Amino acid sequence: MSSAPHRTAGTGPEPAPAGGRATALTLTILVSCELMLMLDGTIINVALPVIRDGLGFSTAGLSWVVNAFLLAFGGLLLLGGRAGDILGRRRVFVAGIALFTVGSLLGGLAQTGEWLVAMRALQGIGAAAAGPSTLALLITNFQGPAQTRALGIYSSMTASAMTLGLILGGILVTVTSWRWVLLVNVPIGLLVVLCTPRYVAEAPRHPGRFDLLGAVTSAAGAVGVVYGLVRTADHGWRDWLALSGLGAGVLLLVAFVLVERAASQPIMPLALLADRTRAGAYLSLLLIPMVTLSMQFLLIQFLQEVSGFNPLQAGLAFLPMAAGMLLTATAAAKLLGRFGAKATAAAGVVLLLAATGWLTQISATTGYLTGVFGPLLLAGAGLGLVTVPLNVTLMSTVAPQDSGAAAGLLQALMMSGATLGVAVLSTVYASVLNDTPQTPGTAPAAETIADGMRSGFLTSTGIAVLALLTVLLAIGSRTHNPPAPTTEATPTTADQPELTASNVDGR
Repeated sequence: MSSAPHRTAGTGPEPAPAGGRATALTLTILVSCELMLMLDGTIINVALPVIRDGLGFSTAGLSWVVNAFLLAFGGLLLLGGRAGDILGRRRVFVAGIALFTVGSLLGGLAQTGEWLVAMRALQGIGAAAAGPSTLALLITNFQGPAQTRALGIYSSMTASAMTLGLILGGILVTVTSWRWVLLVNVPIGLLVVLCTPRYVAEAPRHPGRFDLLGAVTSAAGAVGVVYGLVRTADHGWRDWLALSGLGAGVLLLVAFVLVERAASQPIMPLALLADRTRAGAYLSLLLIPMVTLSMQFLLIQFLQEVSGFNPLQAGLAFLPMAAGMLLTATAAAKLLGRFGAKATAAAGVVLLLAATGWLTQISATTGYLTGVFGPLLLAGAGLGLVTVPLNVTLMSTVAPQDSGAAAGLLQALMMSGATLGVAVLSTVYASVLNDTPQTPGTAPAAETIADGMRSGFLTSTGIAVLALLTVLLAIGSRTHNPPAPTTEATPTTADQPELTASNVDGR
């Protein structure tokens, strides 16, 4: 089968190969890519002690194995989203996956710490290029009810990726070598690069001038904020480098907003935030990862330091969370059509709230089946319910030419939320440990660890309450006008009605 013929801008997207098999392959390619990119955020965590011993990292230097990826990924997401809009989403998607694959291969072969950190940064650059185009290409290739179903599958994979990363990382480190947490990406990346031109339709480009000043201020501002946040997790909120990074990042992001207001072709159209429902969905997607990723951060320590689990057991302990996400995310599309975005998302946040509330009762004697299994299952089910309506709400109410920028902002906020949540809760947790008297040179007692985690989960509960209020007050509060028609608008058929904000809200 040959690739689809080239189309010029303004003639509509290249059609994907017809037939159910091709459609399934299109979705498989896009979802596999997103799963691979998101897995990389956590799959290496379980391997860090082995990497430290193998490559001679210091305790402080080891954090850069994670931070180099987060800084490049989080800092360049907006630029990657807009690059796809202007240069062609499929082209940027393939280039990003190629970079990510090369970084994975060379990182897996690393012989020094500096080599590994550099390749983790290259992985992050590739992920920032490919990530936003993944979601934008999904919107281009699927319409109507098929689009909602595809978004449900995409959302379930995205939501479960962080948890699956812990499980897969534990298995690979135990059975093979730490190098395979990186090398496992290589065959997947090669298949995606080879199959994408054949099975994924390209959207027409929107030629124009790059908003270079906006790109620089957004990337530098995001890097400053992400750097400050990841450093607070290790050094606390009084560290001057962390505060300097945060301060500089915030100032650059303010400058970015001012630049975007004056730009004729902004890298992030501020109109994305002008709509109340979209703004509420974006804020919710900042808050939800603050709850879920910080929950994983604390529980992985509880299971190993208090319950005595080894890395593989601790990774497998998160299977209930992954199972809950997969079950509810697949059902969320039907619930969305019946009850609307607000009710479906609110139900998901309520389940998250129940999970964090349950975990505020954790103690040194809490068993896995009685005190951890249930909250993980509830959190997974809630996450599966909330991500689908929020993703659909956002991506179905933006003009097609802005879908790359919208997806980039979505992923940037989720990444920032995850980082912020871990930074805040690790600070709360560490403050309890530091304030509790203990014998110098000894590890904190199990009950002291549990006390710190109770404080952390109480903070998570407050964040979950804020997320619930955001959903109830903003999502679906009024009927939206669908995006203005453009030459890129994908055709619909009688049996596949166009997905509009009115459909999303259940009205």
